[in-house]
Amino acid sequence: MALPRVAVVGYPNVGKSTLVNRLSGTRETVVHAQPGVTRDRKEVEADWNGRRFLLVDTGGVDLADRDDLARAVQSQARAGLAEADVVVLVVDTRTGVRPGDEELAAELRGAPVPVIVAANKVDTAAAIPEAAEFHRLGLGEPVAVSAAQGLGTGDLLDRVAAELGEDGGDDDREPGEVRLAVIGRPNVGKSSLVNTFLGQERVIVSERAGTTRDAIDTRVEVDGRELLLVDTAGLRRRTKVAGTVDYYAQLRSERAAERADVAIVVCDASEGLTSEDLRAAELAMVKGCATVVVLNKWDITKTDLEDARERALARLRLRPELLTASAKTGRGVRRLLARSIDLADRAARRIPTPELNRFLSEVQSVRQPPAVRGRRLKLLYMTQFAAAPPRFSVQVSDRGRLTRDYGFF
Repeated sequence: MALPRVAVVGYPNVGKSTLVNRLSGTRETVVHAQPGVTRDRKEVEADWNGRRFLLVDTGGVDLADRDDLARAVQSQARAGLAEADVVVLVVDTRTGVRPGDEELAAELRGAPVPVIVAANKVDTAAAIPEAAEFHRLGLGEPVAVSAAQGLGTGDLLDRVAAELGEDGGDDDREPGEVRLAVIGRPNVGKSSLVNTFLGQERVIVSERAGTTRDAIDTRVEVDGRELLLVDTAGLRRRTKVAGTVDYYAQLRSERAAERADVAIVVCDASEGLTSEDLRAAELAMVKGCATVVVLNKWDITKTDLEDARERALARLRLRPELLTASAKTGRGVRRLLARSIDLADRAARRIPTPELNRFLSEVQSVRQPPAVRGRRLKLLYMTQFAAAPPRFSVQVSDRGRLTRDYGFF
């Protein structure tokens, strides 16, 4: 049974993401003093006294803001509310009740699920009485908390657990589940591709580069296989994002590659395969996940596919498969998913030692090892000692006779 969801909502810059990190005991969500950092909804697993649930961090909601991006953030927050079993409305005790808080509370008073008011930024015991002001929102007794200091968070978790009831469900990784991380430089269509995979607007898409800041996990079933899709922020050089909110988004993108089975490196076909694209692919390989490179926006390009393939083969040591797709038209998307699943299965496969040794014999018959000082190197046997990614060991008669030009894998 899926874990229940607790949606964390509120006005921009009231400390929702900091509170999610505090309640979950993680640093999964991006936190920064700049308002409006969170945009998509981010799910983080939490546990309180054996009661497991998902905290759903949402973007700050200002109903008076009519900007296109603000509207998209509001839409994502409402989607999080629609799926929630409990809602936590986060408010700022330092500023008191604002019109934005009252507008949100008016919407939530009609919600079919329990709503808990978390009066945040109560950093000292002397400030606890200030939380009483939020009784006027009409949502019951507010809980005074400090996401920064941890004050009152146990009381808040007690309230959440009580509203959820006893049965926490189970959200362990499904047998055969494949984790796909969609990575690449900014504005190449990663979020559009994820939405096309899912058949819905799960993550915000904007012409503005750097819209996605968290690594957003979404589960989907394709041809009977469970997939976990992870949309990530655009990868840049760390020196370019040092000291900014994008630095933390960059770290989460790198971690997404670490926990993925397959990294789908998305490139903009209209620009061809760039050095930044190749750097993203190299990062994925270093993190140990299988990699496929996809040229997105193939419907509007005149890029020479063979030239792009040669560039990838020349620059990337492990030579990933290069595919084409269009998130806009859907062309090539099903094939991309199928290839990614197949790649994950192959990466997790263990090859029997007899089969590897037959391969080793065939290699030596086609190309004999070099002779050094009159004595020829002997390749004795080969075994696989790890999977996902697969790793192999070859035992030789004398390592000192192995030359750099004798490589076959």
